[in-house]
Amino acid sequence: MLYTIVVILVVLWLLGFLGANISPSFPSTGGWIHSLLVIAVILVILNLMGII
Repeated sequence: MLYTIVVILVVLWLLGFLGANISPSFPSTGGWIHSLLVIAVILVILNLMGII
């Protein structure tokens, strides 16, 4: 379950990061890119530590 959330967050981060290159009409996400990446990294670290 945790890995599913992490994969979804990383995919959304990639869409936000590369979205403007794929289609000019893709909305600009700004700070959401960094927020999604930070959340995904924190979840992975917590899982490796055994907290989650």
